[in-house]
Amino acid sequence: MKLISGTAHRALAERIAETLGEPLADVHVTAFPDGETFVKINENIRGDDVFIVQPSCPPTNHNIMELLIMVDAARRASAGRITAVMPFFGYARQDRKDQPRVPITAKLVANLLTSAGVGRVLTMDLHAPQIQGFFDIPVDHLYAKPALIHYLRERHPDASNITVVSPDVGGVKMARAYADALGADLAIVAKHRISATRVEAMNVIGDVEGRDVILVDDMTETAGTLTAAAEILSRHGAKRIFAGVSHAVLGDLGRQRINDSAIEEIITTDSVPQACGDKVRAVGIAPLLGEAIRRIHGGQSVTSLFEV
Repeated sequence: MKLISGTAHRALAERIAETLGEPLADVHVTAFPDGETFVKINENIRGDDVFIVQPSCPPTNHNIMELLIMVDAARRASAGRITAVMPFFGYARQDRKDQPRVPITAKLVANLLTSAGVGRVLTMDLHAPQIQGFFDIPVDHLYAKPALIHYLRERHPDASNITVVSPDVGGVKMARAYADALGADLAIVAKHRISATRVEAMNVIGDVEGRDVILVDDMTETAGTLTAAAEILSRHGAKRIFAGVSHAVLGDLGRQRINDSAIEEIITTDSVPQACGDKVRAVGIAPLLGEAIRRIHGGQSVTSLFEV
């Protein structure tokens, strides 16, 4: 086994390597003055099972291109199998033609990875699970729920006064899974998206008055959906408001909105380096990814990793 890290989130790759008890391979990644990426693998990987850790977080295009170049370098060095470990899969929201003359970029990225030489993809909490079908290679799709539920149970041992809330209709299935795992009630916020950065929350379906609520979503970037939902939940009498998010790809706008909102804490994973802030608590997923890598390398099932 050889574990390779790109520059997108080296800290996570180091934690995975520590979990596995394996060193990171010696790989030199640099850039020419014009911005072109150069990769050199400084050790023999002929016939090895290679795992490249590279979430496609911001700068998204740079990190995807760097991953493709690392895959090509590994393929030309005669690696036995190449697995792209992408805890966060960028472009996942562009998974359909919802307007005339727009691309399906998630499928394009899948094609690029396959053409470059990736033999398997390991990812977590895709924005739409059916994106797995865009690949003609095996995809191991993990869930952040076990890690987040463990923390939420410690933080909120008594679920009798908790309501899990989906910030939009599309996230009801995920919210239902969290509610069942915690033994909590379920509510939904109906929303209307005005633009890529602005969301107008409309109404609440379910009872939240006097209750602690946990907003659940797969990802947040500008935090527009979460903060709009938190505002309407406050107006409907919610007592305390928390959020559980698989990927917190937060920029300055997102962090500012969260700090100014009624949300007390956002519980997320360290799938991307942007998961940080005054109200952000990142739960480590290196043990989950490390165990998945160990099982993939050994030809074992990863199904039990989905259990809470």
